[in-house]
Amino acid sequence: MKFVLATWGSRGDIEPTAAVGRELVRRGHDVSMAVPPDLVDFGKTAVPATVGFGPNSRSILDAHRDYWTCFFSSPWKIREMAKARAEISGPLFQGWRDMSATLMTLAAGADLIFSGINFEDAASNVAEHHGIPMATLHYFPLRPNARVLPALPASLGRGIVRAFWWMSWRGTKKVEDAQRRELGLPKATRSAPTRITEGGSLEIQAYDEACFPGLAAEWAASNGRGHVNRPFVGTLTLGLATADDDEVMSWIRAGSPPIFFGFGSIPVESPAETIAMIDAACARLGERALVGAAGTDFSDAPHSERVKVVGLMNYPTVFPACRAVVHHGGSSTTPIAMRAGVPQLILFWDMVHAIYGTAVKRLKVGTARRFWTVTEQTLVADLRAILAPDYVARARELATRITEPEKSAAAAADQLEDFARRGRHR
Repeated sequence: MKFVLATWGSRGDIEPTAAVGRELVRRGHDVSMAVPPDLVDFGKTAVPATVGFGPNSRSILDAHRDYWTCFFSSPWKIREMAKARAEISGPLFQGWRDMSATLMTLAAGADLIFSGINFEDAASNVAEHHGIPMATLHYFPLRPNARVLPALPASLGRGIVRAFWWMSWRGTKKVEDAQRRELGLPKATRSAPTRITEGGSLEIQAYDEACFPGLAAEWAASNGRGHVNRPFVGTLTLGLATADDDEVMSWIRAGSPPIFFGFGSIPVESPAETIAMIDAACARLGERALVGAAGTDFSDAPHSERVKVVGLMNYPTVFPACRAVVHHGGSSTTPIAMRAGVPQLILFWDMVHAIYGTAVKRLKVGTARRFWTVTEQTLVADLRAILAPDYVARARELATRITEPEKSAAAAADQLEDFARRGRHR
């Protein structure tokens, strides 16, 4: 069968789709994938037929950080938020037409289009034009539910989630309407998420039910009011080895298990201050620190011998050897740490990260706070809390309920194959 994969975003957005693509390639299918131009080489490690579309992913990361920082800390600064939002959406809106054209070409003769969160609306229009099945991948509970805002009454929580995504759709409606006109489709009168769900699309949930207790039952109950096709497959990661893995593991074995610190693709604003805070906090706790640089340049940040800074590393290999994981709350990083059975401290930037921070707190396997509120004192206090024996014990128990990556990829591929076959016979 011919599968076309298309998604846009940072490496964390692309990796789950790539993991499924790698499994489909292994099974002998004809697989092509479209990702941001600066992640084509990364995509090719999983799907050789990977092409670039849209702007580079790094073009919006600083603006993404600034928008969510303002959203959570000072939402009344409307102009600042609007400016950051324009810097995020501008490149994507400008590239929407070319991204659509790329996908139109790739999807000719395809059995199924599979898209990630950041491109599912445009991809669904291409699937509608070609008359082929559409599947989308969600690495957190994207559709309306009461689990992402558990402190609120269920109906209010669902309403807020629904309103947020409706407003997001209104923000993209103009450019989506233009795409639909070019594809010869009628003007949309409902939001893209609503059309995708009610159209019977497959909505793969790339995380475990255990991360959000009660979510599966909530969505199952909604089947009486509308079609829901949202199988939970577990976290989708590639687990790629890196050039520094042997050196990192050697450093870990040479001393006490370290605390890992990582902040994902979004660069921190003050690298030197961040490293200094980590160094000072670990000195007070008598711990070592392993820092994953990823999207931040820490090369000019001085630090002591208790701190080791590495660019990229294989998290599934490294995390089980650490005492705790401090990170941004990424949708891949969080479940990998869960699978490793170690407590977590999530210092979140944006909404998705905040959702995982809330999940970790609710499961009592860690805690969370906004990144920009962190000080040496709060870092020390939070680490002392999550290193307590009860947190460690709960983290180890939760690990037994987190699906292994290979099984997750196989389950997702099974779902796509079955959905594509059924699409052939409709």
